[in-house]
Amino acid sequence: MTSIRRRTWTTPEGTDKTAWLVDYRDAAGKRRAKQFSRKKDAEAWSTTARYEVATGVHTPDSQSITVEKAAELWIKRGERENLEASTLAAYGQHVRLHIVPMCGDKKLSQITRPIAEGWRDQLMDKLSRPMATRVLRSLSAIINEAQSRGHVAQNVVAGVKVRRAKREKPKIVIPTKAELRKVLAAAEASDEPMAHPLALILIFAGLRASELRGLPWRCLDLKAGTITVDQRADLKNQIGAPKSEAGYRTIPLPGSAIAALKIWKVACPPTDQDLVFPSLAKKVMSHMYLNINLMGAVQLAAGIADPVVKDGSPVLDKNEQPTMAQRYTLHDFRHAAASLWIEQRVNPKRVQTWMGHSSIQVTFDTYGHLFDQADQDAAVAAAIERELVGV
Repeated sequence: MTSIRRRTWTTPEGTDKTAWLVDYRDAAGKRRAKQFSRKKDAEAWSTTARYEVATGVHTPDSQSITVEKAAELWIKRGERENLEASTLAAYGQHVRLHIVPMCGDKKLSQITRPIAEGWRDQLMDKLSRPMATRVLRSLSAIINEAQSRGHVAQNVVAGVKVRRAKREKPKIVIPTKAELRKVLAAAEASDEPMAHPLALILIFAGLRASELRGLPWRCLDLKAGTITVDQRADLKNQIGAPKSEAGYRTIPLPGSAIAALKIWKVACPPTDQDLVFPSLAKKVMSHMYLNINLMGAVQLAAGIADPVVKDGSPVLDKNEQPTMAQRYTLHDFRHAAASLWIEQRVNPKRVQTWMGHSSIQVTFDTYGHLFDQADQDAAVAAAIERELVGV
C-alpha cells in the first residue's frame, strides 16, 4: 500500500519546512519512503513506483549505485575477462571523458527513459555520430552490468539509439583491378622480400591487419593451398584470439600466393612466435610499419598515390615537389578481396565465412551492392588469379 502524507518541521535556525513523504513497500515487502518538496511530484513518483513494484522493476534509491560506481564495476569485469588493452583503453576514455562528466553522480534507479534520451542528445551535440553511438553503447553496457548485480532492476538506456541516416552510411573504398595489378607488380619488384607474399595474401585472402601481424607459419598449408586464422595481434602487439568466434576460419589461396610464400618461407627469419611477417626485431610487426613502410611503399612505387593537401594547398617536399601519400589502407585491400569473391559469384554465406564476419547481416550491409552487381560465374581462386597475375 502506498500513501502520501504531509510532513512539517522546524530547522535548528527556526525556519518552518514542509515536505511530502511517499510511504510504500517494495517488491520484497520492505517499507520504504521518499520525500519531495511538492505534492505534485510526490503523486507522480508514487504512481510510477506502484507500477514498478507491481511489475518487479523497482529499485529503491538506497539500494542503487551511481553511474560512476557502476562504470568502475564494468571496467573491472573487463579486466578480469582479459579484454584487449586497446578495448579497455577505449572503454576507459568513454567513461572518463564523456559518461562521468555527463551523468556520473546520477543514481541508476533515478534514470528514466526521457533522461536517457536527453543524454543521447547531449552526446550527439558534442561528438560525431559514430563516437556518440559508441559512448551510448558503453553506457548501456554499464547499466546492464549493474542490473546483473542487482543494483538496478531495468536498463532504460538499452532502448535509446543513435539512428544513422541512410545518407550517412559510409561507402567502402575498393582498389580497381588495374590498381591491384600495379600493386602486385610493384610488390614483386620490391627490394623487400616479404612485400610480394604480403600483397598476395591481402588481396586474395582478405585478412585483417591484426590477423596478418599475428599470422604464424603453422596456419599456412602450402600443400592444400589454404590459410587458417586462429589468432591475431592487438595494437600493443600482443598475440591473442581472433576478433570474434567468426574470426576462426580457413580461406583458399591461389597457386601464385602459395609459390610466393614458399620462396618467402626460405628467406623469412625465424622467430619465437613463428611469425610469417615479423618485424626487423623478429617480433610482432606494428600496424604502422605494415601499412606505411610496406604496403605504403609498394603503392608509391606503383604510382597509386595522391598529393598530401593541407589547408587547401598541396604539401611540398624539400625539392618543392608535391608530397605523395598512399591511396589505400590495409582495410581497403580487405574490401578488394571481398569484391573479387563476389564478382565470381561466391555464395554470400561463404563470403561471410571467409571475411570472418559475425553475421550475414554485416556482410550484406557492407557488400550488398556488390552482390547485386555480380554477373559472372567461374572457379573463384583460379579466375581471380588469371585476371590479376596472368597465370
